[in-house]
Amino acid sequence: MPSQLTSRRTSALTGKVRAPGDKSMSHRSMILGGMASGVTEVEGLLEGDDVLATARAVEAFGAKVERLGDGTWRIEGAGGFKTPLSVIDCGNAGTGVRLLMGAAAGYPLTASFDGDGSLRKRPMKRVTGPLADMGAAFDWKAAEDRLPVALTGGALKAIDYVQTVASAQVKSAILLAGLNAEGVTSVVEPEKSRDHTERMLRAFGAEVDVEERGEGWKVTLKGGQALTGTVVAVPGDPSSAAFPLAAGLIVPGSEVTVEGVMLNPLRTGLFDTWIEMGADLTITNRREAGGEEVGDITARHSSLKGVVVPEDRAASMIDEYPILAATAAFANGVTVMRGVGEMRVKESDRISLMVEGLRACGVQVEEEPEGFIVTGAGQGRSVRGGGLVHTAHDHRIAMSHLVLGLTAEQPVSVDEPGMIATSFPGFVEMINGLGGRIA
Repeated sequence: MPSQLTSRRTSALTGKVRAPGDKSMSHRSMILGGMASGVTEVEGLLEGDDVLATARAVEAFGAKVERLGDGTWRIEGAGGFKTPLSVIDCGNAGTGVRLLMGAAAGYPLTASFDGDGSLRKRPMKRVTGPLADMGAAFDWKAAEDRLPVALTGGALKAIDYVQTVASAQVKSAILLAGLNAEGVTSVVEPEKSRDHTERMLRAFGAEVDVEERGEGWKVTLKGGQALTGTVVAVPGDPSSAAFPLAAGLIVPGSEVTVEGVMLNPLRTGLFDTWIEMGADLTITNRREAGGEEVGDITARHSSLKGVVVPEDRAASMIDEYPILAATAAFANGVTVMRGVGEMRVKESDRISLMVEGLRACGVQVEEEPEGFIVTGAGQGRSVRGGGLVHTAHDHRIAMSHLVLGLTAEQPVSVDEPGMIATSFPGFVEMINGLGGRIA
């Protein structure tokens, strides 16, 4: 891929596309398949760089991993992880490294984890803290709380952990460690985060209890449970589907359908917000795949209005705020996004980068410590564009601005676009196939 990508104003986008496999479920199917006894077959796996790094890690921990065809993989687990012979390089995969540390902590092994320059900047103690409380040991090789780190696992004790900020990654790491801990492990969340780990653990034969707790819930599992290989059908990723759908909403005359999108209610916060903004979104052909409801979503060009996004919605759409901000740039009025401080510790400081990128494209935006506010151009008006957006190797920053450029007055360029392959390898081809102009 070139050192820059540029998106140019286009006429109406039309067509039907299929969303790539859900990244969250792809990571989890690989890891649980490696922990399980027997064979796990995965269909619809996202073959992006992040998930492929997790596949290599699972293989290093002793499982046999084989690609059978496009999106179809076979994992033969040995009923647990073994000490790897080399460093586990997770690339840019924050989900991968945090869940792998949780899984590995329950076994009597030592493993060293590392990642690329971006992943080395991301905090790890939110996961290693509770794992250490359970009995795992961590040896930080450079700066504390940052990769690389060596983990020594085994002989864990169960924990009752109360999160102050809902995080599916933290919850999942603790639950995976709890599978091999002595006693009953529980995690309490103030708001409900995505529940793919709980659903998938049940599919692999584990018993997991979920109890409603106000706006959140308490998730509990007993230690000593064995997992058994199964068949996993990975539905389309709503976080990836958001990009072609957003293009359909903001490019005049467009009608774009994305087929096979997961409709888990803990992942549809963006779609709910768009509808509140006046988006013409319709969902058809609802069905089930991989234990999740899926459907086909059609987005038509819409006159959007600014909204105040409920802060308790953040857990269900934390990865989608960049593309929400890009669409808000074309809305009538002000869109307020608060309570999203978690964005600052993703692949990049997404709040700062979105503010910088939108300003470079002529959008009025205000930055706050825990959020940002976008003032839209208004009905019938476009965004100036013309900016070169610094992405800091963040795929969602890049894709969000490239979508914005499809209807901006001047071309929008992003640097370091190769990182798009971490989550959406066919993004450019898909958008251009609908009528976009990205090159």
